Amino acid sequence: MSTNLKHVKSILLPPPYHMVGDGFRVHNFFPQLPVIGLTGMSPFFLMDYNSKWEVPASDRQRGVGVHPHRGFETVSIAYHGKIAHHDSAGNSGVIGEGDVQWMTAASGVLHKEYHEKEFSMKGGLFQMVQLWVNLPAKCKMTPAKYQAIENKDMGKFTLDGGKGIVEIIAGEYNGVKGPAFTFTPMNVFNAKLSKGATADFSFPSNYNTGFLVIDGEVSVNSEKPASEDSFIYFENKGTEIRLEARKDSTVLILSGEPINEPIASHGPFVMNTDEEIKEAYEDYYNGKFGYLED
Repeated sequence: MSTNLKHVKSILLPPPYHMVGDGFRVHNFFPQLPVIGLTGMSPFFLMDYNSKWEVPASDRQRGVGVHPHRGFETVSIAYHGKIAHHDSAGNSGVIGEGDVQWMTAASGVLHKEYHEKEFSMKGGLFQMVQLWVNLPAKCKMTPAKYQAIENKDMGKFTLDGGKGIVEIIAGEYNGVKGPAFTFTPMNVFNAKLSKGATADFSFPSNYNTGFLVIDGEVSVNSEKPASEDSFIYFENKGTEIRLEARKDSTVLILSGEPINEPIASHGPFVMNTDEEIKEAYEDYYNGKFGYLED
């Protein structure tokens, strides 16, 4: 194993859950936890993790009604269940297991998200992650856009012996690129490993890096065990990480170049100054984010 290891700083158990709307029961790993800092794990500003949840059948679709965003991107990754999305830029879609919705709010958008109708009627196992990805100041007021990324369109790298696969949503792994367009350099992968399999990762030393154990149990650099639902936060030193599956496991891999700019955030907006936050609220109340029926 390489001597230039990126060592684990902390392994974080999930904080108590809270509800987002009535459809998402989430553990907020950051920016709330002080070990990571109030600015999040830049460029990843926020991570809400909906751990496995048996959702009862319902005639009414659970979720979050119409709300605004500006200054960042929302990235929703589905592991179990189905999520529907609509926004004021005219985009809509449904994602199921393994799919991703990547919405760039940027200059401003209204959107709503909820359990897909058929899934709501039947109920079942639900598990997802939503990330807020910050945008650099020069890109915060670009037009809103939407990327629907189905699992079949992701880059995929099969590990030696077929003992696992790394799905590349954004960035690059062993020469295989992901389909997501990003404004700053970052890597977003799902590593799906059979028991006993190993996968090696290499990220620049200054990149903020964290792994979320979606399923199973893993060890890192042959020393640090981490169980399902825990978040592995790495030091900003070294470059190499070895991940080993102690059970059949799925791990969300996040690593990105920090955006070293001031952050002002309030509610659904992530900007650089308090004045920009005030302006975002004024624009929202004045109807500049468009219209979306609740």
